[in-house]
Amino acid sequence: MRRLYFLMPDITMTHNLVNELLLSHVEERHIHVIAKEGTPMEDLPEASLLQDSDFVPAIEKGLTLGAITGMVCGLVAMAFPPAGLVIGGGAVFAMGAAGAGVGGLLSSMVGISLRSSRLKKFEDAISQGEFLVLIDVARTRVDEIEELVKKHYPEADIEGTEPLVPPFP
Repeated sequence: MRRLYFLMPDITMTHNLVNELLLSHVEERHIHVIAKEGTPMEDLPEASLLQDSDFVPAIEKGLTLGAITGMVCGLVAMAFPPAGLVIGGGAVFAMGAAGAGVGGLLSSMVGISLRSSRLKKFEDAISQGEFLVLIDVARTRVDEIEELVKKHYPEADIEGTEPLVPPFP
């Protein structure tokens, strides 16, 4: 899946684009709209916290760093065991898994409270009343969807493609 970004100038055009996408067999769950806070979204598919926050990048970093830290602690404990204790490979694995769990939990709590770093470049346009439309499509449909938008909505700003979209948002 690839995530496409489009800036739309007003709500009417955003509605029309969403309808065109639905007619082009893009599922509604793959369309996300972000607008200025307080803007009535009517029946537009609003972006959730997973798209609007830094949750996914934060949890990825937290899991990785937590697992590494846990495994290093396990290896240190194995190299210098406490008196009377024998620590084996299973304990190192368990400490790595525990570290990943704690790191993922803590970083996800921080990440969900932060605005997405991927959306920072769109903040000015959103604050001026434009609508940011995020569309998740298969790699094979990227050109098709971009052409649809260019053809029907020449005033839309095509803001590029994110190379990889996590499977769960």
